[in-house]
Amino acid sequence: MDEIIKQNNNQLLTNIREILLSARHTAYKAVNFAMVTAYWNIGKLIVEDEQNGNARAEYGKAVLEELSTKLTKEFGKGFTITNLKNMRQFYSLFPKGHTLRGELTWSHYRLLIKVKNDQARLWYMNEAAEQAWSSRQLDRQISVLYYERLLNSTDKDSVRSEAVEKLSTLIPQDFIHDPYVLDFLNLKNYPALHESTIEQGLIDNLQSFLLELGKGFCFVARQKLMHYEDEDFYVDLVFYHSILKCHVLIDLKLGKLTHQDVGQMDSYIRMFDDLYKHTDDNPTLGLILCSEKNEAGVKYSVLAEHKQIFASKYMLELPSVQTLQDEIVRERKQLENNTQRQKYQ
Repeated sequence: MDEIIKQNNNQLLTNIREILLSARHTAYKAVNFAMVTAYWNIGKLIVEDEQNGNARAEYGKAVLEELSTKLTKEFGKGFTITNLKNMRQFYSLFPKGHTLRGELTWSHYRLLIKVKNDQARLWYMNEAAEQAWSSRQLDRQISVLYYERLLNSTDKDSVRSEAVEKLSTLIPQDFIHDPYVLDFLNLKNYPALHESTIEQGLIDNLQSFLLELGKGFCFVARQKLMHYEDEDFYVDLVFYHSILKCHVLIDLKLGKLTHQDVGQMDSYIRMFDDLYKHTDDNPTLGLILCSEKNEAGVKYSVLAEHKQIFASKYMLELPSVQTLQDEIVRERKQLENNTQRQKYQ
C-alpha cells in the first residue's frame, strides 16, 4: 500500500511540474512578445521624431540622453543610450512589425540588427525561429557566416549537418535567465536569475570559496554590466585583490576552454581598464573557468604587456590552477548529485 501511495505521489508531482513549467513558458512568451513589441514601438517613435525635422546629430544625442535618464529612473536599467539606439535601429531595419517572429527574444534581435546584409538578416531571423535557436546559438551561426557558407556551398546538406553538430554542444540559456527580460520586468534585485542552474551554483560556491581563502579577495560585483562602444557585456564575477592591488575578472563557461574564450577575456580586461581601473591600480587580471562533466579548465589571463608582473608577483598570492580545477570539479559533481536527488524526491 505504501509503495502504491508513493508511486501516486510521484506521478502527481510530475503532473504538477509539467503544468508549472508550461505556465512559466507561456508567461515568458507573453512577456517576451510584449517587450519586443514595446521596444519596436519606442524605436518607431524615436525615428518619427527625427523625421519631423529633428534629425540633427546634436539634437538626437541630447534627446536620447534625456530619455535614458528619465526612463531609467522610472523603469529601470534597460534604457541605456545604447539600448535606445538599438531600438531605433530595430525599427529602421524591421519597419513592418507584423513580420517580426514572436518566438525570438530581444537578445536575438540585438544580434540580428548587426547583420549588414538585408537578405541574410531576414534568413537568420526566420531560421532562428523555425529551428528554435537560443540567442547564443544564433550568435555562433552569424559569427561563422552560416548563411554565406550555405549560399555558396554545392554541398548544402554537409554544411547543415556540421551546423547541427556544432550547435548541439552549446547549452542554451534558460529563457527566464535572459538579462534583458529581467531588466524589462525591473527585477534588478535578483542577480542569480541571470545564470543557468549549474552556472549559478558554481558561481555561488566559487564566490564563497575565494572569499574563504582569506588571501586578499574582496567581492566587488556579480554579473557586472559594462557598456562599451554601443555594446553591453556581462562579467560573471569581479573581485579586488587587496594584496596585489588589482581587479580580478572571472568568467565561467560550461564546456571546453577555447581560444575564443581567451580572446574574449582579453577584450573584457581592456574594456574594464578603460572604464574602471584607477591610475594606482596594478594591471587587471582575468580568470577563465571552464566546467565539463568530470574535468575543468582553468586559465589566468593578463594582457601580453603584463606577463612579467604576473609571473613574478601575482602567482605568489593566487590559488594555483590545480586548486581551482579540483574545486570546480568537486562543486559540479556535488551540484549534479543534488539535482538528481531532487528530481526523484
